[in-house]
Amino acid sequence: MSNNKRHNSDLVLVSEIMPDQLIIIPISSRPVFPGITFPISIQDEEKIEALEKAKEYENGLVGIVLKKEQDDKTETEELYNVGTVAKILKMTIQENDTAMVLIQGLRRFEKTRVIQKEPFYRWRVKYHYESDEHNSNELKAYSLSIISYLKELLNSNPIIQEQLKIVMSQIPRSNPALLIDVVASMLNAEKEKLQDLLETFDLIERSEKLLILLKQEIELTQLQEDIKKQIEEKISKQQREFFLREQLKIIKKELGLEKDDKTAEIERIEKRIKKLKIPTDVEKTINEELNNLKLLNPESPEFNVTRSYLNALVELPWGIYSKDNLDIKKVRQILDEDHYGLQDVKDLILQFISTIIKRKTVAGSILCLVGPPGVGKTSVGKSIARAMNRKFFRFSLGGMQDEAEIKGHRRTYIGAMPGKIMQSIKRCGTSNPVIMLDEIDKVGKSFRGDPASALLEVLDPEQNSSFLDHYLDVHFDLSKVLFITTANQLDTIPRPLLDRMEVVKLSGYILQEKVQIAKHYLIPKQLQQHGLKKKELNITDKALEMIADKYAREAGVRNLENQIKKIMRQVTLKQAEGEKNKISVSKRNLEDYLGKPIYTTEVLYNKNVPGVALGLAWTSLGGTTLYIEAAALKSKQNGFKQTGQLGGVMKESSEIAFSYIRSLLSKNKQTASFFENNFVHLHVPAGATPKDGPSAGITMALALYSLATGKPVPDNIAMTGELTITGKVLPIGGVKEKVIAARRVNIPKLILPIDNKKDFQELPDYIKEGMEIHYVDYFNDVLKVVY
Repeated sequence: MSNNKRHNSDLVLVSEIMPDQLIIIPISSRPVFPGITFPISIQDEEKIEALEKAKEYENGLVGIVLKKEQDDKTETEELYNVGTVAKILKMTIQENDTAMVLIQGLRRFEKTRVIQKEPFYRWRVKYHYESDEHNSNELKAYSLSIISYLKELLNSNPIIQEQLKIVMSQIPRSNPALLIDVVASMLNAEKEKLQDLLETFDLIERSEKLLILLKQEIELTQLQEDIKKQIEEKISKQQREFFLREQLKIIKKELGLEKDDKTAEIERIEKRIKKLKIPTDVEKTINEELNNLKLLNPESPEFNVTRSYLNALVELPWGIYSKDNLDIKKVRQILDEDHYGLQDVKDLILQFISTIIKRKTVAGSILCLVGPPGVGKTSVGKSIARAMNRKFFRFSLGGMQDEAEIKGHRRTYIGAMPGKIMQSIKRCGTSNPVIMLDEIDKVGKSFRGDPASALLEVLDPEQNSSFLDHYLDVHFDLSKVLFITTANQLDTIPRPLLDRMEVVKLSGYILQEKVQIAKHYLIPKQLQQHGLKKKELNITDKALEMIADKYAREAGVRNLENQIKKIMRQVTLKQAEGEKNKISVSKRNLEDYLGKPIYTTEVLYNKNVPGVALGLAWTSLGGTTLYIEAAALKSKQNGFKQTGQLGGVMKESSEIAFSYIRSLLSKNKQTASFFENNFVHLHVPAGATPKDGPSAGITMALALYSLATGKPVPDNIAMTGELTITGKVLPIGGVKEKVIAARRVNIPKLILPIDNKKDFQELPDYIKEGMEIHYVDYFNDVLKVVY
């Protein structure tokens, strides 16, 4: 054992004999310095057991050592080698098995050897005693510097002011070691830096390190003070401005120069109400909400909710109507100006508008424009609005899945707002606009509701005179609104919704129409958009015909316009590179601008190929031609197979055709054995495109008949019609689109079901011109026409 040396201090009294072995208690917060009474909290059962053993058997002495890392499991190498021997003054076990221990630091020690690791740590240690030469001039100077820094810290940090005063009054200046340790224990420095201070045994070096830490503490405190002052200055400035503004408001209000926001808002709403012809029940609702608004504090959330609701109500055009154009000749003139062709559609629209003019109301009529992309459905809607002198608003229903987008959100939800219908009425500013609901065939459905069902009320003439938006919660008359919907196909529109609409079909354009549309509408529009003049560019009619036939064969004109844009961009590039002469685009040099033709002729087979027939099909993009191919493979096992991504209906139709032709040819001795000795394969190009429907029945039957008899089908004939098992030919749809498709590829001879005769006769003369139509009732009639 070695005797300890006594500090000349009233705070620390050391009379124990220091043992050369100590139980070690690791801590993770910060090191304990000699001369300091310090509370620690221990939750680990093994550490609590070690403390109890030290208190009972080792005179209450333990070694307090700082962990290098704050991990739950402490290994020896994770502890610092220097710690402080401490006396357990008081120990209390609380209800949650946590030990609250009050300890007093006595002296520094350093590890020499680890004696024990389990269940707690025990080290052999050596102690470091402070030098008795406390009165050296250099050390006194350092002590005075420390006290000076402490006073500076005292002035700048009022939080520890009282604590510092007490400590400084009790520490004798003749004991610089104790002064350093006490001051170090009060610093907010990082624990690693404090541990470094604990491990510095030389008093002069320890004093230097403490002065550095004190200086950093003072600088940090000053920085905090500066930040605090800046914030206080900003706050005081804002408060001053706020009070001045409030005083100015009160002065202006007293002088009658200005009203507060609440009064001004209420007066604005009341002024708006006087200008509108509001129904009695709606006016009652508005007045009730207005009275509530007068009672509410402008700072309350309810005030903003009520104000938003009132604004939504009074901003609607109650009783405001635009004056309709009653001159049917002007209506016709506007429709002719905006669209080339579409005569049947124009006539139907003129009849529709004339009825509106006669009745002075649109009740009972909702238009649905159906056709392929690019045929002008949206522009027809705009023309109707312009012709009737009404405001026009369009929004798309494509992909809409939330019923609230149509009928509004309930006011209980945060961010609630009226539905699209009432928003469009508000933006138009009149109660009788033309509202176009685009892509009605692409409405979605989800857990949020079914928008298509919500549209039933909007588009029902019997119900929309008292349309109820969930947000507004008052009835609004939509009966004066002209609703126009657009769709690419009718199959996906729910039947109850379709029943409420009058369908107008826009089938597409033939080549001659496309050329005229390009000359009169598309080229002038694109010249203007590309900054070109008419004298700088000429596109010949032959070039336009080639563009429409070889590059833009779709039913609509959108792709045709894109091809014209492509030419314009190349012309602007040439001009930018110095071209000054007028540029002419003809059939001869068209490929220089648009590249190789996208479409080649659809007549792919010569007359001498049996088993091939040309059919007509309808798609959402318009009409198209469709080849049917049949081939026979000599085989002992007869059978029938179809390829070409055929749908269920089309597969059944092919099987009907196969059974019928086999039955028909079984009566002929020459062909009776054909199906018994051959495996028949039916294919419909292109294989990557899904196909379905019954209208290719007679085409597939003719291909099989041609294959079995060896008679080729003439290449100038196309056909369409559904076939039954008895050979009856049933009517089909899309006659106009199919006839246009045949004209597009110069097929003059068509076979149609006899029941579709009226559909063909209703077509415009320019579509029927030059077409040779044969009507058939049974498949035998088809054979008579073909052979």
